[in-house]
Amino acid sequence: MKRILCFGDSNTWGYDSRSWFGDQYPSDIRWTGRLKQNGYEAENFGQNGMCVPEGASLDWVLDLAETNLPKDAVTVMLGSNDLLRMDGAEAIGARMQNLIRGLSEYMPSERILLIAPPVLKPGTWVSDPKAILESGHLAEVYRGIAEQEQTAFADASAWEIEVLSDGVHFSPAGHARFAAKLAEILDAVTGVDK
Repeated sequence: MKRILCFGDSNTWGYDSRSWFGDQYPSDIRWTGRLKQNGYEAENFGQNGMCVPEGASLDWVLDLAETNLPKDAVTVMLGSNDLLRMDGAEAIGARMQNLIRGLSEYMPSERILLIAPPVLKPGTWVSDPKAILESGHLAEVYRGIAEQEQTAFADASAWEIEVLSDGVHFSPAGHARFAAKLAEILDAVTGVDK
């Protein structure tokens, strides 16, 4: 079984916003758990509310990387919370590039998979059109970073991931689709021949 480390926010952690206290989906629902069906053991380092780290939070993430890498691959999907606090795609990208460069100290860059999250949708958590507009630019920015840093790239905004009524969090069907699409990319990143 291939082992991957997953950095991300609440969609990596598996946040179910339908629950009263914001529970975590069971492992067999959230995408990190569903990857087992495709031969991947995911170490879930998703954190609710996490933005692209900088400063002390970047140091913390890189400390985790030093302790837990290398693996067969590492995935990074962050940026949605930055958009919700009204940061622009370019500013988010600048922080992301620093993170990717830091991770490449502990992992071959071609085994780092930078994932552009799905575009935000109007919902109970998303009311500002600017946030939605900027989320539409994030994939282009991340693609450029991946090319510069020679990492793998995936554009989840093109995967038609179903989200809940908040406009941000994956539904159970969204997690299933995300896992299936991601497994295809991971097979190429890790050299799996199926």
